Amino acid sequence: MLPFIRKDLAELAAYTPHPGGASGESAHSESAIDRLDTNECPYDLPAELKQKLAWTYQQLIETNRYPDGGHAALKEAIAQYANESLNTAGLGAESISLPPLNKGGLGAVPQPKTALTADNISVGNGSDELIRSLLIATCLGGAGSIFVANPTFSMYGIIAQTLGIPVVSAGRNAETFEIDIEAAKRAMGQNQNSPVRVVFAVHPNSPTANALTADEIEWLSSLPPQILVVIDEAYFEFSQNTLADRLKQHPNWIILRTFSKAFRLASMRVGYAIANPELAAALEKIRLPYNLPAFSQTAAEFALAQRQLLLAVIPEIIAERAKLIAALTQHQKLQVWPSAANFVYLRVKAGEGESAEREHKQIMQQLKERGTLIRHTGGGLRITVGSPEENQRTCDRISGILT
Repeated sequence: MLPFIRKDLAELAAYTPHPGGASGESAHSESAIDRLDTNECPYDLPAELKQKLAWTYQQLIETNRYPDGGHAALKEAIAQYANESLNTAGLGAESISLPPLNKGGLGAVPQPKTALTADNISVGNGSDELIRSLLIATCLGGAGSIFVANPTFSMYGIIAQTLGIPVVSAGRNAETFEIDIEAAKRAMGQNQNSPVRVVFAVHPNSPTANALTADEIEWLSSLPPQILVVIDEAYFEFSQNTLADRLKQHPNWIILRTFSKAFRLASMRVGYAIANPELAAALEKIRLPYNLPAFSQTAAEFALAQRQLLLAVIPEIIAERAKLIAALTQHQKLQVWPSAANFVYLRVKAGEGESAEREHKQIMQQLKERGTLIRHTGGGLRITVGSPEENQRTCDRISGILT
């Protein structure tokens, strides 16, 4: 260990992407692999949209100039979309039908009573940058710790550890994956030396795909104002269930979303936060200058302008999710849970003397050898909903492994 490096970093491992076809470990070429391990949309941007982006890059973006450091146009477009999401939330992802985004306003779309503006928005290089900025703003320098309910998105704890911030955790209900609220209260109460300053909740959770329940939301609502509540809605477009309409009542809440999933821009790394203006302004102070490339900003604006086209595949993904769950449930050896996201979570029912974890790893490896990548995480297996062809191959391959 180099003498000038923090000693606690020796206990951490660098983030590495989930192993894919490019690693050379599979007999399949990368183009033949069904990559159902990272919750991406199975479809790329339409060719006509890519052509428009290419033209914009060639004609309008000056690569020798810094990008818009304030993200003004993108924030305005995000605010308009976020306002529309308040009106469509709860209708179900199968019913998505949004009007085109208008540069000049929301057109015929009724604005919510408390309309969001660009002042409510902060944009990051992926949601990870926003998570890091939030931790710097709240817990750095021994100011406090964070709380997570496991299993959940691992980057909350990983980013906190890289900053030297303690992580307090509790478990979830073994059957429903709801947060064990009583255990959470005990864990947070026992950590007086470094009080919890941030609570992370995912809606719906990853990897377990369950949305927050009324009891969980009531608990989050009861947390004192000195605790920041981060509600990660990365999969909002698939659940159509948001808590953004409660931000006015809870100024200590912040919503995180991303363009990496439903909007098909995983390679562009664009995330955004919706918060009260004071909190959004604090994030603006912490983020690095020119943190989002001009091309990424343009792609996100294009995606919002064409969201009717891009989000049109969501009903198909929801229908495929139902088919995937139904097919997997046919195997008595598997326990499969409902999903409010674009992925399915399952576990192997281990028999006497068997190790579920060993079987999970074996299934993941055997699927990889056959050409399907899935994720072993949180004590189970997470399978992204892919195209109909990918899902059928996955079901056939799992059947071949289990029979």
